[in-house]
This record gives sequence, C-alpha cells and structure tokens, in this order.
Amino acid sequence: MQFVSDPPISVKIRKMNERVRWLAPSLVERGIDQTRMVLDDGASDTPEFSFLVVGDSGSGSYRGYNPQRQIAELMLAHREQSRFVLHTGDVIYLVGSSEYYLKNFISPYREFLVGGDRPERIAYDQMVFNMPFLPVPGNHDYYDLPFIYGLIAQASLPLRRLLRSQLDLDIGWHGSGQGNAYARAFLDYLKAFNSESELARHLDRHYTAKTDTGRCLSYQPGRFTRLPNRYYTFRSGGIDFFALDSNTFNAPIPLPTTQEGDDYRSELENRRSDLERQKLQIMEASALLSSGRPEEAEQLDDNQAKLEQIDELLIDINKQLAADETTVTDVEQLDWLRQRLIESWNTAEVRGRVIYFHHPPYVTEATKWHQAQTLAVRHRLRRVLDAVKQAVGNQAEGRPLVDLILNGHAHCLEYLQTGDTGYGDSNINWIVCGGSGHSLRRQRSEGAELTENFGGIKGDDTRLVAKSLLFVGRHGQGLQKRRPYSFLRIDVFDGRPPKFKVRPFIAERSKREWSNSEIEAFSI
Repeated sequence: MQFVSDPPISVKIRKMNERVRWLAPSLVERGIDQTRMVLDDGASDTPEFSFLVVGDSGSGSYRGYNPQRQIAELMLAHREQSRFVLHTGDVIYLVGSSEYYLKNFISPYREFLVGGDRPERIAYDQMVFNMPFLPVPGNHDYYDLPFIYGLIAQASLPLRRLLRSQLDLDIGWHGSGQGNAYARAFLDYLKAFNSESELARHLDRHYTAKTDTGRCLSYQPGRFTRLPNRYYTFRSGGIDFFALDSNTFNAPIPLPTTQEGDDYRSELENRRSDLERQKLQIMEASALLSSGRPEEAEQLDDNQAKLEQIDELLIDINKQLAADETTVTDVEQLDWLRQRLIESWNTAEVRGRVIYFHHPPYVTEATKWHQAQTLAVRHRLRRVLDAVKQAVGNQAEGRPLVDLILNGHAHCLEYLQTGDTGYGDSNINWIVCGGSGHSLRRQRSEGAELTENFGGIKGDDTRLVAKSLLFVGRHGQGLQKRRPYSFLRIDVFDGRPPKFKVRPFIAERSKREWSNSEIEAFSI
C-alpha cells in the first residue's frame, strides 16, 4: 500500500471547477474572465522589476531545524525590492492537508501575511498576503491519505513510531480532500457563497479590473489576495506570466497494444514488486534506528527520502499501467494556453513570456528525469508550442516562443537549456526551483546531457535535447552530507526581448550547522 493516493485527473478538474463556479451564469453575464487577474498593488508597472521564486517548500520543522523557515528569512532581505513571489507547487507536504498549513506554510512565511506577528491566529482559508504570493498546485497539494494511515498516524500503536516518530512524515488524520485545502487556501472559493445575491456583491466588489478579455479579478495585497483559478495569467512590466496546473496534463502516454508494449508492461509490474519490497525493508530497518544518535539520524534522513522517492516511482508506474485510450487530459487548459500565447505574441505592449507550473519537462534530478509523467508533460507542452509556432510565424524569428519556464517537483535547483529538439520547445531556458524546504535529491549519475529516444519504447533514434548548466542538490554521504536549500531572485530588465538576471540564494545545512551564500548570478 502507498502512503498517498492521487485522485484521477477527471476528478481534479471537476472538483476545482465546482470550487470556483467555472463559467457559472453570474460570471458569464458579467463578462468575467476567470483565468486572468491584475496586480493592483499600487506600484507603477515599470519594465524593470524583480520577483522571487520558491518551490516544493511545504515541510515543517524537521529533527529540530526548519529549512523552509531558513529560506523564508533569506527572502525577507529582498521583499521590498521584489514585486511578487512565485511558488512552483507542493505548498504542503505530505498530503496537502489543512491540518498542516499553520506549521508548514503560515508560520514559515508569516512576514508575508497580514497578521503574521500572530501566525497561530491565521486560519488557512483566511490568509491575506501583504505582497503578491502566487502559487500553482503541486502533486502533493492534491494527494489524499488512505484511511488506514490516518488511523496509524494518530493511534498509540507500535507502527506510529515507525511511520511518524522515526521517519518524521507529515501525516495527520486526512489528506487534501482532492485539492480542496489548496483551493480554500489560495483560490477565490466561490462555491462558499450560499446565495446569488452574496455572490453578485462579491463579484462586483473584487472583479473590477478591465482587460481586453473582459472583467477580471483585482489582486490587492493587504486586502484581497485570492487567485481566480487553478491556472491563470497576469502581466507585469510588459511580460505575460502564465501559471498552469500540470497535475491535469501529466498522465502518461498509453502503452502500445503490441508485443513490445506487453513486454514493457511486464517489466513495469516486476519493477513495482521490487519497489514494494524495498519499501518494506527500509521501514523495518528504520524501526531499529534512533534519531538521537547523529549517524543514525543521518541514516533515517536518507531512509525517509528513499521512501518518498519509492512512493513517487510507484505512483508513476501505476499511472503508466492504468493509462489507456480513456485516460483524461486537460485539453481545455492546454487549448487556453495555446490561444493565450498566440494572443500574447500579437499584443504590441507584450515583450516577453514566462510560464510556470509544477512538473518539469526537462530535469536531471535522479528520480524525475525518466519518469513517464515527465515525458508526458514534455510531449503535451510541445504540441501546444508547435501550434503557437505555426500561428505566430516570422514574429518569433530568432527568439524562443517562451523566454523562461519555471518548474518544481524535482527537489533541487537546476538551470537547463534545450537545443534544437525539432519542436516548439527548442532553445528555451528552463529553471527547476524545487529545493526550498523539503528533502533534497541528487543529480542522476548519467550526467548533465539529456537525450531522448524518438524511436519508440525499444527504438534506437536517440538525440541530445537539453543540457543542464547548473545543478544544486543533496551531495555527500553520512556526516559529510550537505543539503543546499534554495530560492531565486530574478531581475527583469527593459528591452525587447527582455533580459533576466537570475540570482540563486542558498541556505545550506551541513554538520548540524547553517551557512548562507549566493551563487554567481547568470543572465538569460
């Protein structure tokens, strides 16, 4: 049995649509665009500005130290010079539960919240930010907890020591409620209004910004800081930002109904059995260790990371085995992205484009680079960008279709560039910012160059598609282990195309001590 369960894509889409009353008559009648917002922060919309990026941060205090809080404190020095914060997903570990928002989000980021001097008084579904804090959902923000684990986590049983005290997993009574906790925390939860008159007053008060696509939500720091939808767009300094929910277009491509496909299916089933055995062995070994002994505490830390990685691999394998012609993909969101990117290229005042979402299409982190979900997101984003490329034609001559793509999911900081892939994702800058608080991961042993097999499951048409230019993640062994947690400050400069200066900041844990540093900045 897995520690977590992931709702079907169709359920995620349906539930989130219900929560924001997607295309309800009251919104349609008012001409409201539920995928757009305007940052009404009182600042002049100058072409030069800065923003911060964090991701995969949602853990609390761990064995006496709190990586996420260390990162938040480093961010404070840049808050006044930055216009907003982007979060690449996984706001709350392990299963997105409302039980953990105080410990794993509100308290660590308290200076970014109104009333943050008394974080214990802030309800997770009543947060108001004092500067724009703009997340996308990660996979853990949708996860749920099998009922039996909720009982084990709370009961006074021997297994509780195994599952929580020793391995220190953030497990409570329940999970995210199929993303409900994230929606209540960050989205404009229109489902909560009991009458049409209440809803009408709310819409007329907060959906007052006027754009070329209709009225939209006015995001007002210190007053009203809700997001209009799980995916959305906004503009700053002539740059269009597109926030996506990749949890609904990450389903693996179905295996072919051929002998080759059958053989690969058997291989996946054998791999799944091996992983289940490994997980049991790790749990049994962990029960014999003590977190009070330094060397054993390091081993427990490694074991916890391994268990989480195994569960992620099991989820990926199960998704592959379950994928068939009926598997749902969020076509509506992908069509929206295609249309809005084309519109962006045809809008004179727009000089650049940034996309951010959770699952990275390109990454060299050891557990994510080869996952079926990684390849599925890459495939579907390519289809969108291919259509955009065809539509904009010569307008994009000599430029990538998107200036920068930001992701999380892989627990590291990584900067990659695609080469000529043969598709619309050629020559794009990609940054994975997923090392802001949770258990860090290592780079794969295969190296920094990513190749892709274009010849099918057993084909031999392998080509170089991307290179990793910077990787910051877990390294070293035992008491020499180093954990460099990270966030980004990105400075945007005037010009067409825009220039970005990327400044990585590090809070490193080694030998039970913290040290802070700034990695040499790079420009893109």
